[in-house]
Amino acid sequence: MKYKKQTVPYRVPTADGKIIAEHFGKQSTGDEELSIAHMIAPPGWSEPYQIPEFDEYTLMVRGKKVVEIDGERVILKAGESICVFKGSKVKYANPFDEDTEYWSVCIPAFSLQSVHRENS
Repeated sequence: MKYKKQTVPYRVPTADGKIIAEHFGKQSTGDEELSIAHMIAPPGWSEPYQIPEFDEYTLMVRGKKVVEIDGERVILKAGESICVFKGSKVKYANPFDEDTEYWSVCIPAFSLQSVHRENS
């Protein structure tokens, strides 16, 4: 087969109001090499600190998002992108008054076992 077309991304269950649609990755297609997910995070959303075993690329579509990397605070806006390298202590949040929409690419693919989130 010369291509893989995704028509029904895997909707990751969440309890924090964040919408995660994994187009390619372990849950949606069984891919181990990378994951690609479309995300929408509501105002006030945040995740616990994590030290992932993957590089994570974020490409912002709309809104703003705070990325805290080893104590440094970075604000991403629509049209901007960032790569957080594996082994960094990172926290993602949307403390702003509007939804934030972005795409995330993880290499190798995201998994709950490899993200190493702190207990919140």
